[in-house]
Amino acid sequence: MNLASLFTSTAAAQPERVALHLHGAGDTTYGQLDDASARFAGLLAGLGVAPGDRVGLMLPNTPDFPVAYYGILRLGAVVVPMNPLLKAREVAYYLGDSGARVIVTGPMSRSEVEEGAAQVDGVEVVVAEPETLPALLSEQTPATVVVERAEDDTAVLLYTSGTTGRPKGAELTHANLVNNVRITQSDLIQLAADDAIFGGLPLFHAFGQTCTLNTAMAAGARLLLLPRFDARAAASLLADQGATVFAGVPTMYAALLGLGDDAPSLPGLRVCVSGGAAMPVEVLHRFEERFDTVVLEGYGLSETSPVASFNLPDRERRAGSIGLPVTGVEMRIVDADGEPVETGAVGEVAIRGHNVMKGYWNKPTETAAVLSDDGWFRTGDMGRVDDDGYFYIVDRLKDLVIRGGFNVYPREIEEVLYEHPQVAEAAVIGVPHPTLGEEVAAAVALRPGSTVTEDELRDYVKGQVAAYKYPRLVWFVDELPKGATGKILKREIVPPTTGAEA
Repeated sequence: MNLASLFTSTAAAQPERVALHLHGAGDTTYGQLDDASARFAGLLAGLGVAPGDRVGLMLPNTPDFPVAYYGILRLGAVVVPMNPLLKAREVAYYLGDSGARVIVTGPMSRSEVEEGAAQVDGVEVVVAEPETLPALLSEQTPATVVVERAEDDTAVLLYTSGTTGRPKGAELTHANLVNNVRITQSDLIQLAADDAIFGGLPLFHAFGQTCTLNTAMAAGARLLLLPRFDARAAASLLADQGATVFAGVPTMYAALLGLGDDAPSLPGLRVCVSGGAAMPVEVLHRFEERFDTVVLEGYGLSETSPVASFNLPDRERRAGSIGLPVTGVEMRIVDADGEPVETGAVGEVAIRGHNVMKGYWNKPTETAAVLSDDGWFRTGDMGRVDDDGYFYIVDRLKDLVIRGGFNVYPREIEEVLYEHPQVAEAAVIGVPHPTLGEEVAAAVALRPGSTVTEDELRDYVKGQVAAYKYPRLVWFVDELPKGATGKILKREIVPPTTGAEA
C-alpha cells in the first residue's frame, strides 16, 4: 500500500485530464503532475532520501505542493506538512523533533526556513522556485516506481498540540489516510471525475489534504487551487471554473456571505462541506439560501485523519450536529474514567476505527494519555449524542483557541511572552470574535519598573510566531488570578471591553 497510488492510478488512466487549476494561472494535467512528482522523487533520492525518512513540506496551495507531496510519498518517505507562515524558531522545532533530512519550501518562506534549518544538523533545504523548478526537474531521472509500504507504516507526520506542551507529530499511516480518502470520496462528497472541488483549505492541514487534495486526485476530479483565501478571489474562482463542491471552514462561508450582492451565482455548486470548527446554524442556513446548495457539517481531528463523523448526503441532515460516525468508525461519549455516559448526557468524545492515528511521534507517554489499549482515542472535546446517534459538540475540554479554523496553542504563545525580560506572568485565552470565531488574547503582568507598552509586546510576539497565532488583544493586569496551589485560573480572567488590536 502507498497513499500516492491513489493519485498515480488515476494519472495512468487519464493523463490528459486536468488535475489542478491555479487561480490566476493555468492548468496542470494528471500526466504532467505524475511526471513532475516522479522527477521530484528522483531529486529527493539523489539527496539520499529513503523509505521512512521524514521530509518537511512548507509550501502554499500551488501546484508545487502536490508535486512535492506525491514525490515524497512515491519514495516511501514520510511527509511532514508545515504551515508556510511559521517562523524560524518553529521551523527548527519541527525539523529537530521529526528528524527530517530535507525540507521543501518556496520563495515566501525561504528566509525563515533557511534560518530555522541552520539550527538543526544535517538538514538539506530544497527551494521550489516557480521560475526554476521546471528546469531543475527536467534534469532529474523520474522515480516511476511507487515504493510499497505496509498499511501501518507512517505516511504523514502531522503536527498538532494541546495546551500542555509543544506540538506533537500525529503518525497517520497509509491505511489511515487511504481509508479516510475513500470514505470521503464515496460516502460524503460522492466525488466523480467531472467534479471541480475548491482547493482553498490549507493543504498542510489534515482537512485540506484528505478532503480536497487526495480525494480529488483519487476521483480524477479538478482541484481549484487558491494559495491564500480571499472571499472575492474564491467567489471568482468558484464561478469561473464551474465548481461543483466547496470545502471550507465556517469563516470562509461567512466571508462569502459577506460579499452580499457582489457574490456571483454558483449554479453548479451541488454540495458543500464544513469542518475545522463549529458552523453557526444561522450561517449554514443563510449560505444554503443564498447559493441554493446544501451544506454538510462534519467533525474530525488531525489524529483521526481527519474525518470521524459527518452529516451524510443520503441521510437526514441536522443543523448544529456533526452527524453520524463514518463507515468503520465508532464514536461514544465518555466520563472522566472513559466509561460511556447515558444518551443525551455531556461527556468527552471518544473515537475508535481505521482513521485513528498510530500514535504521537516519539511520545509514548502523551500517546498513552489519549489512546487506550483497545483503540479508543479521547479527543478532549465535550459533546453529546441523541437517541438517533447524531453527535453534537458542546464545548472544549482543552484551552485550545481556534482562530479562523487554525489551532492556536496558548502555552506556545505564553512561552514566547515569558521570554520578554519585562514580563512577569502571562496567560493566553480565546475571546469571541464575530467572523473568526475566536481571537487570541493575552493578559500580562509586568515586572516592577517595566516600560514596555501593549503594542510593543504584541509586536514582540508577532515577530516570533506565525501571523495567525499572535495575540491581537493584549492588556496589562497587576496580577493574574490564581488558585490555592498557585495555578493561574484562566476561567477567572476577564478581558477588557477595549484593548490594543491590530
